[in-house]
Amino acid sequence: MNEKIYEYKDSTDWYVAKWGDFNALGQFSQVSVEAGTIFKQLQESLNVEASEFPLELKILRYQSAYRLVVFLVDIINKERERELELIQRQGAILVVEKGRLLFVHLPNGGIELSEFLGAEEIKDTLLIATRNEGKTKEFRKLFGKLGYTVENLNDYPELPEIEETGVTFEENARLKAETISKLTGKMVLADDSGLQVDILGGLPGVWSARFAGVDATDTENNIKLLHELAMVFELKDRAAHFHTTLVVASPDRDSLVVEADWPGYINFEPKGENGFGYDPLFLVGETGKTSAELTIEEKNEQSHRAKAVKKLMEVFPAWQSKPSLS
Repeated sequence: MNEKIYEYKDSTDWYVAKWGDFNALGQFSQVSVEAGTIFKQLQESLNVEASEFPLELKILRYQSAYRLVVFLVDIINKERERELELIQRQGAILVVEKGRLLFVHLPNGGIELSEFLGAEEIKDTLLIATRNEGKTKEFRKLFGKLGYTVENLNDYPELPEIEETGVTFEENARLKAETISKLTGKMVLADDSGLQVDILGGLPGVWSARFAGVDATDTENNIKLLHELAMVFELKDRAAHFHTTLVVASPDRDSLVVEADWPGYINFEPKGENGFGYDPLFLVGETGKTSAELTIEEKNEQSHRAKAVKKLMEVFPAWQSKPSLS
């Protein structure tokens, strides 16, 4: 069996795992007794022999049980083609597979049973402030394994359209997230994303969705961009990047803001059938492939939105645990 190395690292948690020829699951460093207990209980809950999961785990820093369970579940799903799903509710962490509950981790002191069982929907809901099903599909892929039910504005047709009057990505994202959160009382994630082309001074930028005019289609925006770059003949002069600013708003706390970029170039013609927006024109770095030629899995590993979500999840638990403003 070939060895594989997995790693998760941020400012508070650091795990390194090696999948290979070991005699037992659970060779872990004693940085945290809780981490070791979670590791053993998860293996036992799957009702398999230790030899079926030859994983050596080193805990170098530990604070979040949630991050550790996400890390372990992701490895097991990849290496054993399982369909484990993570759900979090009221501070509890659950692992289920095909509708069957396999593992539960409770916070210190437990939780109120009525709070845990009283809700019709066990998953926490994250409302994405968009009606774009393509964008929602990407967020659902990214957040699904983290235990959230993802909705979008199509689930709330009564909500008004929020006019994007900001002149920066953050202003627009804040406007959408905070307004909709106040109207619904829900936790809302809004992004303002756009393409910035260096030689065009950062355009289309915050006007990416309406570069060719109000209600412009993706095709019309792409044609407009190619027209603007018609006299730029060298690929090196067509440098660009996708930018995303994410804002998470909740009625009872200050908003959380993260941002990320995805560098590349603007191709001379559209290629690929996947994605949306400017994906058919955006050449990813030095790969020679457009974003629209990537699978959704490939895109979710490297895109501006994926990078921003990764940053978001590093700071999200600490943000959630802050005292409310009320």
